[in-house]
Formats: sequence, structure tokens, C-alpha cells
Amino acid sequence: MNFVPERMAPLRARRMGIDTHHEPTLYLRAESPVCRSEGFESLSRILASSHGDKCIIASLNIITSDLIADDEVGFSEAAWKRLNIEPDAPVWLSHPRPVQSLSHVRAKVYGHRLSQDQFREIIHDIVSGQYAEVHLAAFITACGDDQLDDEEITSLTRAMVESGSRIDWKLPVVLDKHCVGGLPGNRTTPIVISILTACGVTIPKTSSRAITSPAGTADTMETLTHVSLSLDEMRHVVNSVGGCLAWGGSVRLSPADDLLIQVERALDIDSEGQLIASVLSKKIAAGATHVLIDIPVGATAKVRSQEAADKLAASFRAVATQLGLEIRILFTDGSQPVGRGIGPALEARDILAVLQNQADAPDDLRDRAALIAGAMLEMVQDIPAGEGVRIALEQLKSGAAWNKFMAICAAQGGMKSPPLAPYRYALIAHQDGIVTNIDNRKLSKVAKLAGAPADPAAGVEMHVHLGQAVESGTPMLTIHAESVGELNYAVDYLSEHHDIICLAHERREKEKHA
Repeated sequence: MNFVPERMAPLRARRMGIDTHHEPTLYLRAESPVCRSEGFESLSRILASSHGDKCIIASLNIITSDLIADDEVGFSEAAWKRLNIEPDAPVWLSHPRPVQSLSHVRAKVYGHRLSQDQFREIIHDIVSGQYAEVHLAAFITACGDDQLDDEEITSLTRAMVESGSRIDWKLPVVLDKHCVGGLPGNRTTPIVISILTACGVTIPKTSSRAITSPAGTADTMETLTHVSLSLDEMRHVVNSVGGCLAWGGSVRLSPADDLLIQVERALDIDSEGQLIASVLSKKIAAGATHVLIDIPVGATAKVRSQEAADKLAASFRAVATQLGLEIRILFTDGSQPVGRGIGPALEARDILAVLQNQADAPDDLRDRAALIAGAMLEMVQDIPAGEGVRIALEQLKSGAAWNKFMAICAAQGGMKSPPLAPYRYALIAHQDGIVTNIDNRKLSKVAKLAGAPADPAAGVEMHVHLGQAVESGTPMLTIHAESVGELNYAVDYLSEHHDIICLAHERREKEKHA
């Protein structure tokens, strides 16, 4: 940031130990001479600079107690880490220059189209720390609800790619995949990567953490191995074993995306245009040349109808074409959760069961992973249509995929066992019946109330699936939690929403078919 603040008497830096999440925050006494002379008010945006060129922009909170002295400036944890100074170091405070790109955000709020240069300015200012979370929230909501056309999504994607690192693997083909989400337990990626690397395909996979779901691939893999790899570490792992399963945020791939995701998670918003920009910017930055997009379609999935899926797929194709990516869209069943586990550790256990060919491994997770891996093989290898699935299943049955997964985990720092939650509650069926409906969105809500993904062992374990006959007295799902309070939150929600799992009376069904 090229700021030249007007110097005044410095204040002494004090670390307050206050967690403000990702929002850098400063604290001044109301009686502080600096506060009075500069006219600083609570929630003002303040430029804090130290020796050299180090500076940050943070939000200000005014303190009226004796918590800090008149000649001190307090730092939240986020502000302290970002400025990276020592206790009592001199700090100068001033008003920052106006953030010109906010005028573009205001224009978007009122429905105007934005140009490539305008998106570039916005993303540059976001990455350089000039936007408070309220500004990020305004940008996210202004771009939501289909407010971005394909040209704008392409411009936003380019700007996000330019904002961070970009990897060049020096290979003609680099595969990647993404699921648009909305389907609890759909943790196919670790299985798919294991299958592909076992087939000799190089696939450096970077994944995100959860935005609105109970777990992202990075959250799940973190219960099994180290995922916060540097760029050099990623290269070493890929060169050693042919693939990796890393968190994209640790290598500054599209860093604007990580900042936006933090606010999207708080708002529980994942709009279509920003979804496409988020996914494709990460894929391009990670060096991908070929990308498969999995779009689950179901009444309670993120994409609820085939018409909406076709529209989303068309935008993905249009933007990918403009950015030089080969893309394939796969529409999959989004009518019910995949596997048994919903939440990082529970999903990790499903992954291990499939890779280890355990007798009770969830068939739906195995078959879905094989379908995706097979389609990806057909994208880059001379394989007849449909043959890819057979090859993928063979890698699982032979143990080759499991061996590759172990090798990837070993290269990333070693494998560990996913944790177990100490508190549980089972939902019991009170009648015989057949499962006719499972609400994906409400199940995700239960898992998040139980603590997922922040608590890795928390979530929901499913015991039933659509069409299954259930006897009275048998458990249909089990909530897992790391604290009693969160278990109670999840149970209360469950008790208020009896339609999460719907049963049709079995006798009535039999009479109907008689």
C-alpha cells in the first residue's frame, strides 16, 4: 500500500488479546489527545503505521474505561498479526486516503454493470486490506441474486486470479474438479484424487474450507493430515507422489476469494456469479487446464431444478471458454446426503471406509467418486465413454487408490486418525415406515448447530436413505457434538423440524400397491 501518513506523536502499541475474527481492530481511549485532535470516532477506518513501510487499515473502537492508557493504542489479534510489531513499538495513526473503488461497489448496489478495470480496482483494494467487513458484505450482496452477467463474472474471475500467486506446473494437462455443494456428506474429492494419481494422472488438488456447508474438503482432510502447505511444499508433494490434497488459502491462490468467503460464511450467502468466479479463479491460479464441475440437482440441494442446473452450467462454460479452460459438467443426484457422515471427521471416516474396501463402506459415496473419477479420466485419456468408471472402480478394489492416499498423506506430513465426539443424540423412529424425503438443507443446519465445521468431530451420522424400510425404535440419525451446549442447540432444532426425515406409513404403502 502506497500511503504516506501525516506524522504526529506516536502511540505505544499494546496487544489486547481480543479476537475480532478477520477484522483488524484498533482501540483508543476517548480522552487520548490523538483521538481528540484527529476527530477519530468509533468505527472510523484508521491507518496505523510503524517503522519502515509497514502499515494497516483497521476499524476503530473507542474505550471509555481505564483498559488502556492515553498514550497507548490497542490492537486486536487480527490487527497485531497483520502489522507484525513488538509490544510498546511506536505507532502513528492517521486518516487513510478515501477508497475510490467503493464508488464502484455503490454503482453495483444500484444495478450498474462493472468493467474489467472496476473489478480489478475493487479486488486490489480488498486484498490490500482497505475494505472493512461491512464493505465486503456490501460487495457480496450487490453481486448476489443473479446481478452479474457472464462478462462480469469473467472480469471478476480475472481480477481474482491476478490478485495472488499462480502456479505453472509445466505440464500440458493438469486436472481439477469442483462440486458446487449443497449436498451433505458429498466428500468425493480425496477418493477421486487417490484414484486418478493411481492411474498416473498428475493432479495437484487445492480445496477450500466450508462456506455455507458443515464441511469443506480442506476441513475434512485436516482431520487426516496436514493441509496448510506452502507453494514449495505443494510442489514437493506433487513431484513425489503425483498429487496433493491441500488447502488453497495457504498458498495465496486467489486471496480475494478467501477474504470474501469469510464474509459469505457469516452471511450464509453463496451467490451464483461469485460461486463461478470463486471456483474458476482458484482452478486457474492452481494451474489447471481441465476442470470437471459436479452439479448435484435436488429439491433441497443448492441447485434445486434441472432448469437452474442448465443455467448455471451454461455460465460455467461461457466463463471457462473465455479464460481458456477445458470444462466438463456432470449433473448428479442431489436428492439425499451422500455417505453416512456429515461433518469433517465423520466424512473422513467414510472416505477411509471406501478407500480401505471395508465391508460396510457407503456404496453411494464409492459409486459417485468412481463416476467422477471415470469422467475425468475420459477427459484426458483415450478411453471409450463409460470405460472410465470401470477403471476407477478397479483402482479402489485393488487397493491402488488406498496406497496412493497413504502416500499423499505421508508426503504432506503423515496420517492421523479423525477425532471422535464425546456427546451424541439419536433420533429414533416412532413408527414403521419407508423413508420418502430427506431435507439436505435442514440436515446441514443440524450439523452446523452441533459445531461443524469449527468442531471437527461434530456433525450428523445418517442411518437411513431414501426408499429404506424403517422399523419403530431404530435410529435414523445420530448427532455428534464436542460440547453439551452445541448438542442441545442441534437437538432443539431437530425437535422443531419433524420434516427433516419423512416416513410414509409402511402398511398404507402396502395397501396402495396391493
